[in-house]
Amino acid sequence: MKAIIIDDERLARKELTNLLADYPEIEIIGESHNADHAKKNIEALKPDLIFLDIQMPAKTGFDLLEELSFVPQVVFTTAYDEYALKAFEVNAFDYLLKPIDKDRLKDCVHKLNESAKDDQEIIDQEEEEDSTKKLGPNDQVFVKDGEKCWFVRLKDVSAFESEGNYVRVYFEKNKPLILKSLNNLEQRLDGKSFFRANRKFIINLNWIESMESWFNGGLRVTLTDGKQIEISRRQAAKLKDKMSL
Repeated sequence: MKAIIIDDERLARKELTNLLADYPEIEIIGESHNADHAKKNIEALKPDLIFLDIQMPAKTGFDLLEELSFVPQVVFTTAYDEYALKAFEVNAFDYLLKPIDKDRLKDCVHKLNESAKDDQEIIDQEEEEDSTKKLGPNDQVFVKDGEKCWFVRLKDVSAFESEGNYVRVYFEKNKPLILKSLNNLEQRLDGKSFFRANRKFIINLNWIESMESWFNGGLRVTLTDGKQIEISRRQAAKLKDKMSL
């Protein structure tokens, strides 16, 4: 699990880093001292987990979560227990009081490991599903992200983007995350309408508005929703072959 520690106190960040050194399954990939810096870090690094202080200058940890488009697992760390109820109202994974107790942290990491195993089992089950039935543009699928749900015609989806163990689905003005691998999704989709542009994207061919040559023999396509996606050289050759007479 890749994690970012967010706390305005340098000593608090260092203490938690030292405590987490006993857990090799958690890799600290960044630190942030305020909410604005944390937002940039999270959007760029896409961590699986953040350890988030609540009381910080200018913006609180709750303010940060409201601004994020990508929200990883959240473990709040704070010296104030009055925030506990609100923490779980925003679906925090856990809540650690400072100074952080070693046994309490051990329990938190154990729960994180169990949760990660459950997520992986879901992904493994999906990989084992029969992929012979291909989904085409007129098929309707159910998409759920948190408390929000949609029935979506695949012809209305412009692209799918991989984000770790999740896939972001782009349709209308929505972009929910679903627990699914891009490889598994590629197997389910009809190749006549959907194309694997690169490691991160599957695009709807019917949404291509324009196409231009790009670096190293690749292509860059512009979709009708304005999204621009690069196609690797290898995939560009496949696309040209697919679309040629």
